[in-house]
Parts: sequence; C-alpha cells; structure tokens
Amino acid sequence: MQIPRIDVPDELSLRLCFACGEDNPIGLRLKPVYDGEKVTAEFTPAEHHQGWLNITHGGILYTLLDEVTAYTILCHGIEFGVTAKSEVRFKHVAPVGQPLQVSAWATKVTRRLVETRGVIALKDGTVVAEGESLFYSWKLSSKAFLWDMDGVISDSGRFHFAAWQETFGRRGTEFSQQDFARLFGSRNDFIIRQVMGERLSQEEVTAMVQEKEACYRARARGQIRPLPGVIKLLETIKKGKFRLALASSAPKENIDLANAELDLEKYFDVIISGTQVAESKPSPQIYLLAAEKLGVEPRHCLVIEDSPLGVKGAKAAGMKCLAVTNTHPEQILRGADKIVDSLEEIDLITLIRWI
Repeated sequence: MQIPRIDVPDELSLRLCFACGEDNPIGLRLKPVYDGEKVTAEFTPAEHHQGWLNITHGGILYTLLDEVTAYTILCHGIEFGVTAKSEVRFKHVAPVGQPLQVSAWATKVTRRLVETRGVIALKDGTVVAEGESLFYSWKLSSKAFLWDMDGVISDSGRFHFAAWQETFGRRGTEFSQQDFARLFGSRNDFIIRQVMGERLSQEEVTAMVQEKEACYRARARGQIRPLPGVIKLLETIKKGKFRLALASSAPKENIDLANAELDLEKYFDVIISGTQVAESKPSPQIYLLAAEKLGVEPRHCLVIEDSPLGVKGAKAAGMKCLAVTNTHPEQILRGADKIVDSLEEIDLITLIRWI
C-alpha cells in the first residue's frame, strides 16, 4: 500500500469542520465523547439533511460514521490522520427528526495505520448503518497533560490545613481557613514566609516545614482518596499514549505517600516535586521543568489545577489551564482557560480540543 504525500499543518483547527466545527454555520456540530473504549455522539437529522422525503441522506449518515471513527484515532495519541478506505453497509432508513446514536472504536492500531469500526443506531437499538474504516496516521500527538496533586488528584486539603494549624499554633501564630485558601497549592517555605514574614532564618523555616509535613503524613496516611473522575481520566489519557507529568509543590515524601496509596506512578512519565525548583508557584518554574523533561513545548501543554497560584503559574509558563473548583470557588480561578466543578465533567476529547 502506498501512502500519499500530504502537508500537515503545524497548528490544526477543527472550528470549521463540517461535522464537528462549532463555528461552521451549516455544519452538523457533533459533540463526540470518549469513555476510554468507544467514541459516541448523538445527532438528530433535520429537514435539510434529507434525501428522499423525510429520510436522512446517505451522505449525511456516512459523514457521521466517518467523523466519529476519526475521533477514535485522536484518542489513541494521533494528532492528524485521514480516511484511506471505508466500507459502509446501510441497513435501515433513518427518519428525519429521530435521534441517532453513533459509536465507534479502534480494532487495530499501528504507528502508520488505524482500523476502526462504527455503528449508527436508532434509540430503540435498530442499526441504521455500520462499517469499517482505515486511516493513515501522519502525525503523533504533541500534547501533554500536567497535573497538580493536592486538591486535584487527592482529597487531602483538610489534612494539610490541620497540620498547618498545629505547626503555626505551636508558635503562637494564627492560621485561618482564609489563609489556607489563599496559599494552598504553593510551596511550604513560601507559605511560612507569607504568614510569618521574612524574619525567620532558613534553619527555622526548614524545621517548620519538616514538622508540618510529618504532622500531615501522620494524619493523612491511610486516608488519602482520589477526587471524583480523576482515576478514569488518568487511565483514559494514559491509554491514548499521551504524555503525562505530575508537577506538585509538595515535597517528595508526600508524593511518595500519595503514590503508595493511589498507585499514581503508573500513570506519569515524569514526576516533579516542589524541591526540584528554586521558586514556588505562582512562578512557572515547576511547569516549565515538567514540559522540558517530557520533551514538549509549553504551548502544547494543558495544566490541571485547583488553586489561583497554580493557575497563574500555568499561564505564566505559556500553557493552557483547566481549573477545578475542588478547593476554591470559580470567581478566584478566572485566570484559567476553562473552569469545571469536577473532573467527572471532562473526557479526553474535550481536553484534546482545548489545546
């Protein structure tokens, strides 16, 4: 089989795609989603999609299959590919005005070729059309996903707050919930100096950091739980062979504890702790280091954060940022490109289209 030559643009845009483009006024505006196994979409044909009277045109049905099967290759870490061959079997009419369920999945994936299968059905399960397609793969994805840990992956905020209150309390210093909300997500030495000023020696700061983290680990051990939607999304991204980094302000010992309890290490290609950079968030250093170690340009990275300081760091690094309102309300996360209440709302296709 001879693969034809094609010029692949450096930056791809789907906004005018006839099938899924949000800005195409005559397009189908499909919104495919991926559950880790299949890509699915729903479409209700209108009058202007008909061929025979009140019957959806076969070309529209083929377009639905082609588009949803094409998204399966995106979800397997392939940034650009084109349909090489399709075989479609039309089995039942699709009346105008009746919702259609479209689903597709990959049956074989190699570096240069992807084989897929797709099905269109009415809501009662009647199969309207089914087929197989072969895609040429031209360009592997350059996208990477960088994750914060506390408040994004692990539900650990209450343990950190209690440990800070205990550590500051021993020194006669109040540490309020407002202080915690303002500073959570930044590095320990940064938090200490923000609360107690610059008068402390480095030795005193180091002692406080060690004391606070020992208190945190004692409280959190055996209690760390993943936040909703996290594990499913990590598994889906990893399965698609996208690059993943954990970039946390936490010390290595805390990351090791989370790894032991949530088995996170299997998902990440790179793990960066706060002690590996000179400056705390909102400095972009930790995210730039993660991108460097992944071998990815910052503009191809999406950071998942929960704190305003983390959002500032991600944007200062020249990266897109998705913020989750697990620990902070939406109004103080508005520097992010997108804000959601839970990662349960997000699937891989949504992430891919954001960067």
